[in-house]
Amino acid sequence: MRLGIRTRKLIGTIILLIGLTLYSFLIMTIAVSGHLPEHGLVQFLYYITAGVIWAFPAKYLIVWMVRPDEA
Repeated sequence: MRLGIRTRKLIGTIILLIGLTLYSFLIMTIAVSGHLPEHGLVQFLYYITAGVIWAFPAKYLIVWMVRPDEA
């Protein structure tokens, strides 16, 4: 049984919302736990890097979500 595009979009959206929520909690926990130096440049680079990294796995999920249905 193949999933239709509407079903894939629903599943993908739920996974994306839950995943991003958990990821943001992880990033915030690391930032406030004392593992990050109190240096502005280090914190800036940490947040820039953490803000971009999530997009790589999300790309594959989004490509899966929007691929056309097979005839």
